[in-house]
Amino acid sequence: MPVLPAVVRPSVVAPIALLNVVANGLIVVTGGAVRLTGSGLGCPTWPECTDGSITPTPELAGHGLIEFGNRMLTFALVVVAFATVAAVFLSVRRDLRRLAVLSLLGIPAQALLGGVTVLTGLNPWTVAAHFLLSMVLVAIATVLWLRSREPGVGQLLVRRPLAALVTGIAAAVAAVQVFGTVVTGSGPHSGDPDAGRTGFDPELVSQLHADVVFLLIGLTVALLVALHATDSPGRARRAARDLLAVELAQGVIGYVQYFTHLPALLVLTHMAGAVLITAYTARLVWAMRGPASELPVDDAAPATSAAAR
Repeated sequence: MPVLPAVVRPSVVAPIALLNVVANGLIVVTGGAVRLTGSGLGCPTWPECTDGSITPTPELAGHGLIEFGNRMLTFALVVVAFATVAAVFLSVRRDLRRLAVLSLLGIPAQALLGGVTVLTGLNPWTVAAHFLLSMVLVAIATVLWLRSREPGVGQLLVRRPLAALVTGIAAAVAAVQVFGTVVTGSGPHSGDPDAGRTGFDPELVSQLHADVVFLLIGLTVALLVALHATDSPGRARRAARDLLAVELAQGVIGYVQYFTHLPALLVLTHMAGAVLITAYTARLVWAMRGPASELPVDDAAPATSAAAR
């Protein structure tokens, strides 16, 4: 690969990478709006909106405009992703290139999966896969942004058992998201009156989802206590604290929407919360290591160096 001249200052990369995070989050929320308004098949085919027409026809009315508008947002996301890749490759931050490329490549993969979702009549399993891939892209974009704000990735700042606990929390978040998509695929908001459902009992899968959420909250509380007990760096404690706050808020929204019979606005807020949990989990993973200038932490002793503090 040819070496490109570094013409972009590293300080310019971070705001572009942040815009990439926001764009990936917004596409999830607008996609949720498509489903919650029953516009999932407002454009009944793909890549065209209807047979022989790229744009929605008058017969499709508002549903077609909503679905088509969401598709058009993908192009804005592509522009931001290309700008991120260009900024990274034209800067000295070679360590960010893999994340930038992954963030870009995820968009055509997401578009193809979206096409399959439409062509299968909003099959709940392809809808779930579409959402979960979006969560992966949000996590990648978040880590890219956070790393772009520092000179590089340094040494582990916490004891290794705590780092392992963070891995467990990330796995629990993934499980929560998966069960959440099963709940959605079993509930009333299918995206179109003719779309299929999973066939699972909504109450049962909702309870399973809630159980995994309780596990996640318990793990996060345990991590936060352990980080304070071992006098771990402030960035790690803050990341755990903020993730716990988002989890609790998301749990409250989830219970309220369940007992109020899933009003569309609360469901959309819950989807936005899922994006935030993914981003804050990525931040927690990032916070376990310091910048490239940080000193390593001895496994047998708490992080007491001035740099770690």
